[in-house]
Amino acid sequence: MHNSLSCAACGKSHEIDRLQNLCTDCGKPLLVGYDLEQLKPTFTPEVIWSRRTRSMWRFLEVMPVADESEVVSLGEGQTPLLRCRPDGAFDGFTHLWVKDESFNPTGSFKARGMSAAVTRARALGATSVALPSAGNAAGAATYYAAAAGLDCVLFMPDDTPPSNIIESAVGGARVHLVNGLIGDCGKLVGAGRERFGWFDLSTLKEPFRIEGKKTMGYELAFDLAEASSDGTLQLPDVIFYPTGGGTGLIGMWKAFDEMEQLGWIGPARPRMVVVQAEHCAPVVRAFEAGAESAELFENARTVASGLRVPAAIGDFLMLRVLSESHGTAVSVSDDALLEGVREMAGGQGLFLCPEAGAVWAAAKQLRESGWLGAEERIVLFNTGSGLKYNHLSPPGDLPQLDHTDPDCLEVL
Repeated sequence: MHNSLSCAACGKSHEIDRLQNLCTDCGKPLLVGYDLEQLKPTFTPEVIWSRRTRSMWRFLEVMPVADESEVVSLGEGQTPLLRCRPDGAFDGFTHLWVKDESFNPTGSFKARGMSAAVTRARALGATSVALPSAGNAAGAATYYAAAAGLDCVLFMPDDTPPSNIIESAVGGARVHLVNGLIGDCGKLVGAGRERFGWFDLSTLKEPFRIEGKKTMGYELAFDLAEASSDGTLQLPDVIFYPTGGGTGLIGMWKAFDEMEQLGWIGPARPRMVVVQAEHCAPVVRAFEAGAESAELFENARTVASGLRVPAAIGDFLMLRVLSESHGTAVSVSDDALLEGVREMAGGQGLFLCPEAGAVWAAAKQLRESGWLGAEERIVLFNTGSGLKYNHLSPPGDLPQLDHTDPDCLEVL
């Protein structure tokens, strides 16, 4: 495997063939590099089109594996890009799509990152993995670790959605509920890592989850090629991404750069939009201040558990993406994001997670302000299934009918 590993901040090179987490000099995330010039003659879009692999691993050459036999896969990736009808609340959006990551194993985009991270962890000798999670990452880690034959240790805030706790416990993970936020859970992982020999799979604290997430960027180019008249790889004009740890945002930006170096696309890039909850918006606040990093967001709270990340180690990378893409950052209220879930469900037949309800609310906000044009091609990311958040949207009082009463339909 002719790949490299270097720090995203200071550039220091690190060994790629051993288990490690952050840069040993500055403590920032490590990123994988590939010899794209060597790959260029043989790794082409035509090769991808010809493959029948039903997972993100059809992009194997730009993934962190020495041999295909190492791959731990449950069929993640190749999720649908669904076009929205431009009527009702969606009037004014001529070219609006939803990339629906709820089709992944364990029901969220986290499957992509965990497939890559667990693949590499097992190949490098890990026997147990640990991470903090406020939701979908826990389930994904549980099931990919199970598929790989690894032990999985989880630390989760005690108000994590019940479905995430249940799926992790059922899958055999050692689940520990913590009376705090995800940062508090992360401190416990750090404290136990050396003591118990766990490998830390925390967001951007290992180099390979981002490699799985970046495949969303590769797929978008192929999705839009299929939707176009000439079949050429292309990117949307704007991407809305619900942002907690931000691995997917950073990963897609990395994918776009790799595709350009491979000669698959040109230099044009989408404007990237970070979407956060108003009571947990560290990146939005930093962006508005023109800062290069984000400060801890005190007293963070939101019903969208995936957005409740008051401090992200990749903050400087997210802000760099926003600057380079001429994008922006938007926060929305919990009421607005839950209304976004209801509008997408009733208007488009898509039961989004609350985090994706936030990106729809943000898109409406930017369309009304004029930041978005009517003809722009816009992709919203639904990062997980709304079915995991049923506790947030009780249906209220529903009519009960007595089928033995011949007049029971009169109440309708």
